[in-house]
Amino acid sequence: MKSVKIDCFPESLANHRDCDAIVAIDVIRATTTAVTAVALGRDCYPAPSIEATVPLAARLDNPLLVGELGGSMPFGFHLNNSPASIAEREDIERPAILLSTSGTRVICGAREGQPMYVACLRNLKATVRMIAERHKTVALIGAGSRGEFREEDQLCCAWVCELLLEEGFRPGNGETRAVTKRWHGKPVEQIVSGASARYLMRSGQIRDLDFVLEHVDDIDEGFSYDGERIVCVHQAVASPAA
Repeated sequence: MKSVKIDCFPESLANHRDCDAIVAIDVIRATTTAVTAVALGRDCYPAPSIEATVPLAARLDNPLLVGELGGSMPFGFHLNNSPASIAEREDIERPAILLSTSGTRVICGAREGQPMYVACLRNLKATVRMIAERHKTVALIGAGSRGEFREEDQLCCAWVCELLLEEGFRPGNGETRAVTKRWHGKPVEQIVSGASARYLMRSGQIRDLDFVLEHVDDIDEGFSYDGERIVCVHQAVASPAA
């Protein structure tokens, strides 16, 4: 029987070690930034901590340091965790090291050998197609922030889950059913009332909110984390050692 569960926070990964696969979702903003960067042809290396960025930066050629911790760009970084900003840059030959408070911790947190996929509102249907073709049990993990399962991650998880249910999956628990029902038929603009969106507006980063709202299911690619970098799934299949 195929089943799907919805959960939140990096710490919850330990509860899903028996799943065939994990999908990391951090709509505002890490997975949107990562998917945008890789879709444009840039290599993207997620880091679970500020300490992990140091050896990564040392071995990469002129890397672009992208990220935030607690909402603020770390000292010495070149760019905030901003999908709008990464989309504007033309230096795609520079690999990006991506750091975020929660999202990159989820991406880097699967058990050894457990497939980890990266999704946001931009690649909904492609993610569902990829999961349905490859796996029987999957956990959709929202990154969360400040102890909250944020609205945008709930919505994205719910939309992915609803599409998986159409592919023959069943909800793995009551919470999964509840979250999916809560967001059924809701417009993407519903996330504007959430805490993450309010923070972007309050801190003068509304461009990223606009970017999220304007880019829904516009990338027909699945993305996976190969233990080092995030890649398009067709690239991972063609080159397993990448």
